[in-house]
Amino acid sequence: MEREQQDFTDFYQRCQGDCLRTVLAGVADRALAEDLVAEAFARAWASWPKVSRHPAPAAWVVRTALNTRVSWWRRRRREVALSGHDRVQPADEGSGVDAALLTALRRLPPRQREVIMLRVWLDLDTETVAGTLGISARTVAVHLSRATATLRAQFVSVAS
Repeated sequence: MEREQQDFTDFYQRCQGDCLRTVLAGVADRALAEDLVAEAFARAWASWPKVSRHPAPAAWVVRTALNTRVSWWRRRRREVALSGHDRVQPADEGSGVDAALLTALRRLPPRQREVIMLRVWLDLDTETVAGTLGISARTVAVHLSRATATLRAQFVSVAS
């Protein structure tokens, strides 16, 4: 048990920042991203024997965080919102991610954004991204190609 705890602690310290930045790119709200990542790491700890054998545990955490957001959203959509309390806050300056890049990423369709986050930001191979998202490796390549073309076009038009 002590070895498992140390393995998880090492994993958390190594991957927490990357997972947070990746989820932050997808949700656009630092507080929400922190909550989602904390919840995902708690679930990872609860299932650590299984998660530690996953080919990409950081991708498992990110996917769990994003799935948790969907679950929270489904539960929350039936609640009555208080005026002004549901506004999305911009990413912190300290997030380590350029604000223009975050804005451009948020304009991408969700699947393209997920592929960029997993393939580029977490530096996962195509097969691992495909397995994590439940799509084929070819589909990952297509989404990655379309996403990078869109981002390139956005930044070239801004620079012109």
